[in-house]
Amino acid sequence: MNADFNGLGMHLGNLARLSNAETRSISAENFTGAKGEGGKATEGTGAVPARELGQGWKVSPSINVPGSSTVTLADVTGPGALQHLWLTCHPSAWRSLVLRFYWDHEETPSVEVPVGDLFCNGWGERCNIASLPVAVNPAGGFNSYWEMPFRQHARITLENLSPDELRGFYYQFDYTLTEVPEDRAYFHAQWRRSNPLLYKEVHTLLEGVQGQGHYVGTYLAWGVNNRGWWGEGEVKFYMDGDGDFPTICGTGTEDYFGGAWNFEHPKGEYGVYSTPYLGLPQVIKPDGLYASQQRFGMYRWHVMDPIRFQDDLKVTIQALGWRKPLEEKMRYLPLQDDIASTAFWYQREPHAPFPELPGLNGLEVV
Repeated sequence: MNADFNGLGMHLGNLARLSNAETRSISAENFTGAKGEGGKATEGTGAVPARELGQGWKVSPSINVPGSSTVTLADVTGPGALQHLWLTCHPSAWRSLVLRFYWDHEETPSVEVPVGDLFCNGWGERCNIASLPVAVNPAGGFNSYWEMPFRQHARITLENLSPDELRGFYYQFDYTLTEVPEDRAYFHAQWRRSNPLLYKEVHTLLEGVQGQGHYVGTYLAWGVNNRGWWGEGEVKFYMDGDGDFPTICGTGTEDYFGGAWNFEHPKGEYGVYSTPYLGLPQVIKPDGLYASQQRFGMYRWHVMDPIRFQDDLKVTIQALGWRKPLEEKMRYLPLQDDIASTAFWYQREPHAPFPELPGLNGLEVV
């Protein structure tokens, strides 16, 4: 057996290589991921349908999560890495459930994001995603392929902020136990919201990041509160001591997400798309009654072009439209939209503590 290949950094080019890495998986049918412990449940959410079949016949395919409670989904001793996450539940819970990931017994989480936003579904309405790191398939099957190394320990928790019990949370986390090289950084993700964004202010996706790392992705759930085009704003990356002006400055929102000219389709509507690294997969139109505002979901993965920083990082986005698009000297209109962002990055630990996550009402899709 080849002891030189640790089983990390998987791709088609190394898929045939042998490794001493050990594959494990945690689900409601094997809460610990231990070898030979899958499918042994005699009680669970499938006990009634399986009552004539007995042990081994899908007795515990999911869990129920009591209201206003936190459950531990994974508790793994390393070294190793998470390689694939799959989960699903009803869309009505996607903003009231919060996932937190802790690496190596740290006190504050490295990942703290509502379930839906972590998988590019921030609006509580099902949207398929066909990208490399994140895939969402019918009907609401959430998949993540971000590699998440840990050296000592990994813990994943799920908090139900709603007072109501969540019935039917399904999940399976696939991981490997193997040696982790020193240059493998830790996965992080953070959620923030401006609702509404203050006039002539910018939305901050990330700030206060300290240490060496690289930024790898952005997801935005953007709710428009004005008529007209909303995506003239620039994305800016301030790194390694930048002051008032950033090192990296984009040219517009649709440009950053790989589109152009207002994302406009030739038929006079938004052209949705989902590609391996870029997408505007979700456009929610007003219904003429209570669903009065347009809403958008978009992602950009810096897989081939990570934003590397040595000491610190801050990321912002402007919200800009047009005041009177037909006047001779056009003027920008600073917007006051509902912007919820999820920032994805890798860095060495320790990380700076995150801002306090809002409560149920602050996360709610309104």
